[in-house]
Amino acid sequence: MGTQRKYSLTARVIIGMVSGILVGLLLRTLFPENTFVQEYLVDGLFNVGGAIFIASLKMLVVPLVFVSLVCGTSSLKDISTLGRLGGKTVLFYLVTTCIAITLAIFMGNLFQPGAGADLTAATTFASSDAPALGTVIIDMFPTNPIQSMAEGNTLQIIVFAILFGVAISAAGKPGERIAAVFQDLNEVIMKLVTILMNVAPYGVFFLMSKLFVGLGVDAIWNLAGYFLVLSGTLLIHGLVVYSLFLRVFTGLSPLKFLKKMEDAVMFAFSTASSNATIPVTMETATHRMGVKNRVASFTVPLGATINMDGTAIMQGVATAFIAQAYGIDLTMGDYLTVILTATLASIGTAGVPGVGLIMLAMVLNQVGLPVEGIALIMGVDRLLDMIRTAVNITGDTAVSVIVAKSEGDLDEAMFNDPKAGEKQEELDIHHIKP
Repeated sequence: MGTQRKYSLTARVIIGMVSGILVGLLLRTLFPENTFVQEYLVDGLFNVGGAIFIASLKMLVVPLVFVSLVCGTSSLKDISTLGRLGGKTVLFYLVTTCIAITLAIFMGNLFQPGAGADLTAATTFASSDAPALGTVIIDMFPTNPIQSMAEGNTLQIIVFAILFGVAISAAGKPGERIAAVFQDLNEVIMKLVTILMNVAPYGVFFLMSKLFVGLGVDAIWNLAGYFLVLSGTLLIHGLVVYSLFLRVFTGLSPLKFLKKMEDAVMFAFSTASSNATIPVTMETATHRMGVKNRVASFTVPLGATINMDGTAIMQGVATAFIAQAYGIDLTMGDYLTVILTATLASIGTAGVPGVGLIMLAMVLNQVGLPVEGIALIMGVDRLLDMIRTAVNITGDTAVSVIVAKSEGDLDEAMFNDPKAGEKQEELDIHHIKP
């Protein structure tokens, strides 16, 4: 009688997610116009609880990225390792993005989700201009690192943290003392991540409840072909392409990898933000996959900024869908242009708000398709964005494992241990030991 069944974090998050979806759908069905439900539950409890959860995740991003990257960089014995590490990481991210957009175009033309739709946009979409690639490179270097941290500019934080870590490494004894402080700070921040992960099921419940109260199910039915093709392509890329990369470049088990991604995927799906999921992705890569901090501290934040495989897949399927819906035939040259533009834009628009729609507008302009076509798919984009984010962070972690393996910075015993990292996820707040 006195024993209490203990569920894993993954099980608790799934329970919170499913419960939230059911509550949201029930409230939408039973109380569609109820003022009390809307004001006190949807805009009250669900909105406040979900917003606090997202804010708590974002709160950890800047200190986690800065501290962990300083720790990783300062531990490098040879600074040339940093250039090799960066080159491998960016190369893998670009290759997977290129594969993603190619797969998406193939699936879009194979299943023809927009064929015969003859749709016209009910609303208009005004696209924003993406900054030039040169401007993005210049803006990577902060003039005020404190301001960069306050604004959450990930690329600028990465650059400053790398320079700071290199300086620590070169400073001798004073640098060693500072490095020890940062190592301790890193442990404390990771414990903060653990605390947040233990309250995550409640945050996920609030987010799902609010989303499914307001989610237009009619929009999903109207765009069922587009929704199914895009979500199917995302799943193929997330489950098959990354698994093949992992097997080919590391020889490790894709099944073990995917099993250990459960928690991070749930967080990403709930938040629909790669940046907000950085703390959980980092914890998964280091404590569950066995990636050393000096690799994960670089690959994970960079991936959250420039690795947009899910967004690239959306662009490929959306381009095919919009072209078919408007009855416009695209040539093979047009599709090659889409592949090139989307791949380069994944870096060129890094850190820009609403990056997915900006990138899609750029792609449509390149091949002469009406940008207003974006309005056709916006009704279901919120739910698909959740799946895209889960795919993106899976790619970030897969590349982290591949790069770590190539650098000899992967603890394979930890990767192969199915229970690795589970103790770090549990926190008994009633018996915290000093």
